[in-house]
Amino acid sequence: MSSELHTSAEYIKHHLQNLTYGRLPDGVWGVARTPEEARGMGFWSLNLDTVLMSLVLGVVLMLVFRSAAKTISAGVPSGMQNFCEWAVEFVDSSVRGSFSAKSNLIAPLALTIFFWVFSMNLMDLLPIDYVPLLAHELGLPFFKVVPSTDPNATFGMAIGVFLLVLYYSVKMKGLGGFVGELTLQPFGKWGMPVNLLLEGVNLIAKPISLALRLFGNMYAGEMIFILIALMGGAWAGMTLGSTALYGSQILLSLGWAIFHILIVTLQAFIFMTLTVVYLDMAHQEHH
Repeated sequence: MSSELHTSAEYIKHHLQNLTYGRLPDGVWGVARTPEEARGMGFWSLNLDTVLMSLVLGVVLMLVFRSAAKTISAGVPSGMQNFCEWAVEFVDSSVRGSFSAKSNLIAPLALTIFFWVFSMNLMDLLPIDYVPLLAHELGLPFFKVVPSTDPNATFGMAIGVFLLVLYYSVKMKGLGGFVGELTLQPFGKWGMPVNLLLEGVNLIAKPISLALRLFGNMYAGEMIFILIALMGGAWAGMTLGSTALYGSQILLSLGWAIFHILIVTLQAFIFMTLTVVYLDMAHQEHH
């Protein structure tokens, strides 16, 4: 694979391209072999690597928590039981601090969101070349291992949260109450057009900001890892400059990976917290 990627631009473009399935230029459905083919597939294309990694990580999380639940004991807990109990208590306390209504859905939803997003983000700590190289050996042209660097994944989750917000807004306030909230706040009935514009923008901005915040932070982190990896490619010989560049790559990779652990966790926590806050707002009636 390295022999095929001659320039830095080609290297970056290759690592940022998803394994995309859709209609090829000749009209046949298949996997895009170049970024240009992927862009030409249009809306009805599917990023197979994003879907596969999301499903695999979701199944792994369910199996881990199910295993801990089946082996739970009242005596001396195992390490896995300790971790799962800590995770449940952490999310429960976060939900209690942000959600003032009563619901049996919110805490399990928050737990699922936090660990699912966290596991997606955590894939960014894998060495940047290993998975694409393995995919190349298996005959796949591309493979991005971090689902949260794909806006399709982040917008998919954000739209799911948005639909829940709409559902609970109508359920708790009634359709008339929800429409009234959009049209009568904050300037009363005489300011309906302005109210609808302001509240409509505020409502639509929730899923957009939720998706773009996660995508932007994870995409930027992945881009920095790619740029650091490019420094290693400049080590063409045992010159002083190339050796210094290679040594700098090792230090930068280690430093950025350590710092990125905080970003990975923080972005999962922010996504979870904002979801809970938006659902709490959907449960509240404004007078």
